[in-house]
Amino acid sequence: MDKELVLKTLQAVKQNSPKRNFKQSVDLVINLKDLDMKKPEHQLNLFVPMPFGRGRKVTVCALVGLESLQNAKKACDDAIAAEDFGKYDKKKAKKLANQFDFFIAHAPIMAKIASAFGPIFGPRGKMPNPKAGCVIPPNVNIAPLYQRLQNMVRITMKSDPIVHCMVGKEDSKEEEVVDNVMTVYNAVIRAMPNEENNVKSAYLKLTMGKPVRMGQEAAAEKETDSKGSKKKHSKKTSKKTSKSPKQEASTEAPEESPKEEKSVKEKPAKEKAPRKSKK
Repeated sequence: MDKELVLKTLQAVKQNSPKRNFKQSVDLVINLKDLDMKKPEHQLNLFVPMPFGRGRKVTVCALVGLESLQNAKKACDDAIAAEDFGKYDKKKAKKLANQFDFFIAHAPIMAKIASAFGPIFGPRGKMPNPKAGCVIPPNVNIAPLYQRLQNMVRITMKSDPIVHCMVGKEDSKEEEVVDNVMTVYNAVIRAMPNEENNVKSAYLKLTMGKPVRMGQEAAAEKETDSKGSKKKHSKKTSKKTSKSPKQEASTEAPEESPKEEKSVKEKPAKEKAPRKSKK
């Protein structure tokens, strides 16, 4: 897959999608094949840092010790001290999980986080994950991590061989969306056992729009070009045939004459039918 192909597909997606009253997201969908989803090595759990953001702000909450609370609140959208974990019942924990995209945690208090939020965060994939760099020592500056998470996307695939990922907004710069698509696509195929041979198809779509298959737009252009060339060729041949209309008439005449002869021969057969019925 090359950038020109992705760009043509993205432009086709925008042209064929009706306008909405909100800015739709651009989604990448990759259908995979020849995988056994029961095997852990065929499943995906990736954190991919894209070169550009999704087109919207990514919200981050820090779960830290009391001594780092103020600094964490300055760096992130919110922060919660370990001493306050007990204030979050099941209902408040669910609301917290839905409120933020990522959670950063200090490594020494991970056990407390698992106890307080694990049953809620775990099934939603919101537990602080070391693969994303979200589990850190207490003395680490959180601000650079917060900025890196703004471009981070998580790709999971457990039961169905399908990857669905947001790669930008419809008003994002096209070249930035293309770079994001290429980054995510390459990260997925590198994680596959047979790499690109495991890719069945790839699509781009807007939130409320129809998906367009990668390469379909280029194939459509080739098809229209070939049809256009055929039409031009047919015009040239039609000019040649138009010069001799008498020849066209003469070729049609012999086809009509045998039909007339058959119809004359069939009349006696129709007349004999009543005579047989009298017997």
